[in-house]
Parts: sequence; structure tokens; C-alpha cells
Amino acid sequence: QEFVTVLVRDPRTQKEDSWHSYIDYEIFIHTNSMCFTRKTSCVRRRFREFVWLRQRLQSNAVLIQLPELPSKTPFFNMNNPHHVDHRRQGLQEFLEKILQNALLLSDSRLHLFLQTQLSPEDMEACVSGQTKYSVADAIHKFASLNRRFPIEDEERKKGKNDADWDSESSSSGLGLSDDSISCGCKANPASEES
Repeated sequence: QEFVTVLVRDPRTQKEDSWHSYIDYEIFIHTNSMCFTRKTSCVRRRFREFVWLRQRLQSNAVLIQLPELPSKTPFFNMNNPHHVDHRRQGLQEFLEKILQNALLLSDSRLHLFLQTQLSPEDMEACVSGQTKYSVADAIHKFASLNRRFPIEDEERKKGKNDADWDSESSSSGLGLSDDSISCGCKANPASEES
């Protein structure tokens, strides 16, 4: 029996600049589905990236009625735990419904959204073949960067990085620093796919 477990959790306030802040949420996926390149993954996404994802999925699956996102209210208060948790629950319900639809599961953007930290622009470029890396490459590279096992950390310190990946422009989103990709996930080594 195939399953996909998705959790939207750990809302954090991020400063964009001295005047603007936003909240992002950790998306944790655990699955045995053949549709997924990685069986466990963890990324952080903000509300407007969910809006982008819904628009892209809707444009590719015109006949499917997509679930709604939690409404973007002008009265949303980032400092109100009830508002933040209500939005988190709505985002989780949205993803749970999306992941039950086989047609939507075939959309590469969904997999890049859930299993990499690429920006929407970089996801579009990857899906349309404008990058040196494929969707699967992007997911595998993000997963290898995001692991927190001592052996892999040592290998990274010794500089055993793939030259092709290092030469990508910073706009590719794959030349991420450890700080930008760590989302606090503690993966179980036994459940991590190699």
C-alpha cells in the first residue's frame, strides 16, 4: 500500500529587510510512493510560493478543481499564533489533497516544490529544460546537501563537491549554503533512500 505523509510545521519569521518580514513553514514528506525521487525530504516554503504552486498546477490541469489555499486576509497578523497556526493547517490540508491526485503527482513542479529549495523562477527553468540539471538531479543534489550525517559533513569539508554543480550560477538555487538549506529536519538514516 503506497502512502504519502506530509506535514507542514515549524512556522518561522524571516526578515526580508529592515521593513519586511514573512513566515515560512517546514514541509516534511515521508513516502513509499514510486512517484517520488526521495522517500523523505524537508524544505521551507513561504505562503506566496504556495500561491505560485497552485497557479502552475491549475494551469497544467485545467479540468481538475484544485483545493483552495487558506485565504490571504489583510488582517493576517504574523505575531498572532492563532492566525499563523490557522494558515499552517490550511497549507497542510491543501498539500494533503494535492498529493491524493495522481495527475497532479505527475507534475515536476510539485516535486521540485516539495523536495528542493529552488525558487519558483528556477523551478520553471528546470522544468522547461533551461538548466544543466534535470528535476531528478536537483532533488538528489538538494537531498545530499541537506543531510546531516557526520560522514557526509566530513566529505563536504574535504571539498569533494561535483565541479558541475559548483560552477552553476548562484541564481540556479543549487549553490546553497548550509544556512539556507537547513530546516531543522532530523532524518532517520534507516529511512533515507540512498
